[in-house]
Amino acid sequence: MTADSPTPTNPYLVPLAEDVWAYIQPDGGWMVNNMGFIAGKETVFSVDVTSTEPRTQAYLEAIDQATGKPVSHLLYTHSHPDHCNGASLLPQAEIIAHQMTATELQHPHGVEDHIFTKFEVGSVQMRMPTRTYSDRITLKWGERELQIVHPGQASHSSGDSYLFLPDDSVLFAGDLVFNGGTPFALSGSLSGWIETIGQLQALGARTIVPGHGPVGGPEMLENVREYLEFVLAASHRAVEQGLKPLEAALALDLGKFAQLIDAERIVGNLHRGMAEIQGKDIHFPTVFQQMYEYNGSRPLLTHA
Repeated sequence: MTADSPTPTNPYLVPLAEDVWAYIQPDGGWMVNNMGFIAGKETVFSVDVTSTEPRTQAYLEAIDQATGKPVSHLLYTHSHPDHCNGASLLPQAEIIAHQMTATELQHPHGVEDHIFTKFEVGSVQMRMPTRTYSDRITLKWGERELQIVHPGQASHSSGDSYLFLPDDSVLFAGDLVFNGGTPFALSGSLSGWIETIGQLQALGARTIVPGHGPVGGPEMLENVREYLEFVLAASHRAVEQGLKPLEAALALDLGKFAQLIDAERIVGNLHRGMAEIQGKDIHFPTVFQQMYEYNGSRPLLTHA
């Protein structure tokens, strides 16, 4: 971390069930994600890692203090670097991911250095998955069943995975759920994500660990759906009016969604929505530059 980066708030553990924890990293903004872990008889299953060497080391220390057991398995809920960067600190762990996540990791989108406030990743890097799947995997972890599922369509990304613990009614949603932050659909599909929210609601999970923000309940799913439907409707209006995504974003009243952090993501979300409607491709570096411009030509804030 450099002197240019604000001081982060301390992460904390949330016990969810016996031998099941969420690891929450405030403020939940850019590159500051949540993780979780499940202790088995001898080893630990981790849901994601995080963005930098110090943050990943702190997470692994928390696992050791809570369980005294090593991490043997790691799930990437999707390909974004905040959820994958620290995997090199688990060189022996099996890494499970959807096959589209593996593909996306081989073709990352570049972002110019000026887009985000400066932070240091440290001596970590992503590892490629060692096991991929196309639909779902069910694992036995101690006495617990772990259901790893791809929703069947692009949502937050093309390769999202969620982990459901049916015996505990706990859902690790990855970035399919944001709590207090702006959902970001640039890499996925607004319409697909809305469909996926319905799938998650059907699980009936009582406790949900979002990819970013505090642990909550099923009310978070409806909050995400409302935002996605708002953006999709705005995308249709922008296409009808002949606006470009940045123009549409600058003219749009975010209403109650203005209170969500990282509001500049509306630009990327409109790019995705309008591209879906018009059948166009997206140039990711251009989108991030326009989010920078929407933010007053100031770097997007990250506490990583």
